[in-house]
Amino acid sequence: MKVKKISITDYDYELPDSRIAKHPLAERDCSKLLIYQNGEITNDTFRNIDQYITPKSLLILNNTKVVRARLRFKKESGATIEVFLIEPIEPSDYALSFSSKKKVVWKCIVGNLKRWKQGELQMEIEGTGGRLVAKQLKRLSEGVEVEFSWNNSSMSFADIVEKCGTMPIPPYLNRESEDIDGYRYQTIYAEPEGSVAAPTAGLHFTPKVFESLSNIHVKPHYITLHVGAGTFKPVTSDTIEDHEMHTEHFFVSLELVKRLYQNSEPVVCVGTTTLRTLESLYWLGVKLKLGKVNENFNISQWEPYELDFRIDVGEAFKALYEYMASNGIGTLSASTQIIIAPGYEIKTCDALITNFHQPRSTLLLLVAAAVGNDWKKIYQFALDNNFRFLSYGDSSLLHINKST
Repeated sequence: MKVKKISITDYDYELPDSRIAKHPLAERDCSKLLIYQNGEITNDTFRNIDQYITPKSLLILNNTKVVRARLRFKKESGATIEVFLIEPIEPSDYALSFSSKKKVVWKCIVGNLKRWKQGELQMEIEGTGGRLVAKQLKRLSEGVEVEFSWNNSSMSFADIVEKCGTMPIPPYLNRESEDIDGYRYQTIYAEPEGSVAAPTAGLHFTPKVFESLSNIHVKPHYITLHVGAGTFKPVTSDTIEDHEMHTEHFFVSLELVKRLYQNSEPVVCVGTTTLRTLESLYWLGVKLKLGKVNENFNISQWEPYELDFRIDVGEAFKALYEYMASNGIGTLSASTQIIIAPGYEIKTCDALITNFHQPRSTLLLLVAAAVGNDWKKIYQFALDNNFRFLSYGDSSLLHINKST
């Protein structure tokens, strides 16, 4: 498989630290917008994006909400132990975990773990007189299984995290979380809690932008994919064959799946997480047609490249819709490890709204899958024209080259 042999060094570029946006702009929709279509590049301001999207397009966004996932405990010895929430284990459902008022168990990454060999960690729950207790249950292959309990039954785990945690801004910002991150590292339409990183393509949207899109009959539709810490995981292997993609959980309504299979308009994905979700939905439909769907509804990293079977996108979505409808599934809960890299044909999306990504990252590989080798001139244009990069940076609207 040629895709597996892709060398990550071919997807490198020089990104000066001065070009990384360390803080958000004063206004979300004032960010720059690069527009790429048919090999041509122009630029504008994000608030004018309605001028570059086809009327009646299906706009799909990820409405996940970032949680204050960094919990910093202080030991009596003075050592600080940072417990970073990754995903729920008991209960494993995100909504049930965050609504729990007793105790929960999460997979976590623990900073300064060598200083927490035994015993419990505790911190006061500000303004309540209560205490949060963390207990290490067992070491995992990647992370630690941690039990959290608290002595205030009127508070849910969501309340606890909001009170005790800090916003998990990206590590490449090289700064501590500030008050502004509490609301700017969050989309204005965020609802279901569960992400430890923002779907940053959506950070540029404002009510005014949605209003201008509504005027051209473009209405927002939502999926939920909880973005994991693995989104920042660098590709350290020479080829992507040896890079293990992280698993992310997503949720899609029966109504949207029906809308997708009946759709005849262009599809615009807001963010790489939305695109990965739609492509994963397609492959779930293919697997249904092949009788290969397991009860966990998972798409593994290389599965799309190994399934020697192609059907029309509408047929795949229809198969998924009929399965969900006949089994009374109002919201599909699934997970994906899909890696989208050059050589992969994007099937479900016509244009992608996304920020500018790190060198040698799987996100940059996805962009290259969408626009081919033109990713180099897109990124050079952005560098030459003073675009801001990464999570708090500027935006792009990339019309996908279906032939790549």
